[in-house]
Amino acid sequence: MASPSIHGSAVLVGARAVLIQGPAGSGKSRLVLALLHAAGQGLLPFARLVADDRAHVEAAHGRLLVRPAPALAGLIEVRGLGIRQMPYEPLAAVGLLVELGQYEAERLPARDRTQAVLAGITLPRLAVAAGADPLPLVLAHLQTAAKPA
Repeated sequence: MASPSIHGSAVLVGARAVLIQGPAGSGKSRLVLALLHAAGQGLLPFARLVADDRAHVEAAHGRLLVRPAPALAGLIEVRGLGIRQMPYEPLAAVGLLVELGQYEAERLPARDRTQAVLAGITLPRLAVAAGADPLPLVLAHLQTAAKPA
């Protein structure tokens, strides 16, 4: 049985992938490109495309795995340039879910809003308000630790 396909993008950052979801036009591909650029600038240790626009997710051994939809593997939409080809990872374990265009994005979110369950796996969740630049928030999440309760 094939794993479910979701509307979303993913980029491997270090050892774990950032899974990005949001409405059409919310900036999923733009965030993938920004994370790739941040790694190229030395702000992140490593980043590589996993999937753009459509991704397959599945739970395995307590982790959420993500892979590109076969027809879109290695392809990314670059607004103003069209569909482009780039190196990609065929499989990655997800470490963070970023949800773009969220109306309930809060300045200081309650702990129960900083997690999400996808395919039965609990993941750290970062809700980004519509119109907000997600890159600084994602970098801060990846480069800092939450204050202990």
